[in-house]
Amino acid sequence: MKHWQKMAAPIVIAFIIIVYYIGLAVFFMTVSGVPTAVRILMIVAPLIVAAVMFGVLLNRIKEIQGGEEDDLSQY
Repeated sequence: MKHWQKMAAPIVIAFIIIVYYIGLAVFFMTVSGVPTAVRILMIVAPLIVAAVMFGVLLNRIKEIQGGEEDDLSQY
């Protein structure tokens, strides 16, 4: 793992964001007095964002391992 230092920041940031959105979904599960449709939306939306963030993290790790450390070089 020669690219470990370059992968540390994306992993930490992605972890923080994923935990935040999962926590947000858990919070909306505990709120009472909210209509069921709104509650489902407020639970599913953060979980989808967390899943997308995980996918983005996996793509970023593959880029770094493939030698593409700088995304801006494409533009």
